[in-house]
Amino acid sequence: MSRLRYNRKQAVATLKSSCTNIASLIREKGAFTLQIPKNYDLFTSLASSITYQQLSGKAAATIYGRFEGLFEDNVPRASVAVGFSVQELRAVGLSNNKALSVIDLAEHVCSGSLPNARKMASLDDDAVIETLCRVRGIGPWTAQMHLMFALGRPDVMPAADLGIQKGVQHTYQLPELPKPDQVLEVTQHLAPFRSVASWYFWRVVDDIA
Repeated sequence: MSRLRYNRKQAVATLKSSCTNIASLIREKGAFTLQIPKNYDLFTSLASSITYQQLSGKAAATIYGRFEGLFEDNVPRASVAVGFSVQELRAVGLSNNKALSVIDLAEHVCSGSLPNARKMASLDDDAVIETLCRVRGIGPWTAQMHLMFALGRPDVMPAADLGIQKGVQHTYQLPELPKPDQVLEVTQHLAPFRSVASWYFWRVVDDIA
């Protein structure tokens, strides 16, 4: 069950009408199939994002599966994770820094210093990013992934993401890999559905890899 905060058909139609480059990309890659989990849990979502930082999807999925195995019914819970040691988390494949980040995240969730799901959903994008970046190991990229894939926000452009940069370079036939500022400039006209555009830019990289 999708929890997108926008109408997917309207988003795709708007992007197609915004420029011929993105329209061609959408025709090439097909339907927009992003699904947002219905049962949103802040700790689970962010622990997953921390695990996936700077790793290939396959390697990260293996490590995260081991991490889930530390919990009853394979369901990560902040109330349990807060009691883990760094060594326990490193044993399942998390780096030292990621282990410290997961523990810090669990402490934030258990202490109530992070908003609950209802409150988080009421914050605007900038406020969500500012709030999440209080947690050790969570920077703008991780917060943007949370906005897109957990909260279903429509207009996120993670310009510092290498995959996005490659997708933009390919789509707009740029001679060099664009810097974040250039990505934002080149994709400005794709608002207010830059999350959807980002999803399509990532599909370019999937096909190249």
